[in-house]
Amino acid sequence: MRSLNFIGGEKGGVGKSVVARALAQYYIDKGRPFTGFDTDRSHTTFARFYADYAAPVVVDRYEGLDQIALPFEDAPEEGIGHSVIVDLAAQTAAPLARWIKTSELLELLAELGVQVNFWHLADAGKDSVDLLGALLDTYGEDPRYVVVKNHGRGSDFSQLDASAELAAAQAMGARVINLPELHEASMRKIDRQDASFWAAMNRRAGDDALGMLERQRVKSWLKAVYASFDDLVV
Repeated sequence: MRSLNFIGGEKGGVGKSVVARALAQYYIDKGRPFTGFDTDRSHTTFARFYADYAAPVVVDRYEGLDQIALPFEDAPEEGIGHSVIVDLAAQTAAPLARWIKTSELLELLAELGVQVNFWHLADAGKDSVDLLGALLDTYGEDPRYVVVKNHGRGSDFSQLDASAELAAAQAMGARVINLPELHEASMRKIDRQDASFWAAMNRRAGDDALGMLERQRVKSWLKAVYASFDDLVV
C-alpha cells in the first residue's frame, strides 16, 4: 500500500522526529521505498539523520508543500508501494490544514489509492488530549489516525485513556500504539552522531559510539517499535 504519513502532535518535544526516524529505518530495513520531508526550519532533525532519504520543506508555502504529493503523481510499479513520511514541526497545523483543504488532497489521494495516516504523538499532559481533539475536528473521518503514547515523555496516560477525544478517535478507527522509552544516554549519543539508527548501531569508534549493551538496547527498542508498525500495516 502507498501511504502518506504525517508525523505530528503540534507540540514541541513530544517525539515526532524520533517516530519519523524510526519509521524511516523500518522502511529501509523492510526494503520499502519512501521519501521523507522535514518541516522544522530550525533543527531539521529528520533530514539530518536520514539525509539520503529526507529533505527540508517549507510548510507555509504551497510550492513547498506540493512536493509532498509529487511521489504519488506516477502510477506505482506492480507490487511496490511508495510511501512518504512528513515530520511536522510544532505549530504547523494551520498552514498544513489550509493546504490540504484547498488542494482537496485527501480526496485526490483516495482516488489514487494512497492511505493518509495522521500520527498524533502524545505525552502524558492534557495538551496532547486537546490537540488530538483539534486534529479530529479538522479532518474528520477521512484519514486514518495513529495515536502514539510516547513513554519517553511520560508514564501516566490516564487522562488520554479516559478522554472523550480518544474515544472519538477510536470510533473513527484510530489505532493506539505505545512508543517505549529508549535509554536516555543512548539516545543522546545517537543524536550527537547525527546518524541513522542503523549507522549508530554499527559504529564502533569515536566518543559517541554505543557500547555493546547500548547497541543491544537500541536493537531491542527498535524490535518493539517495529512490532507496533507491523500491526498497523503502514
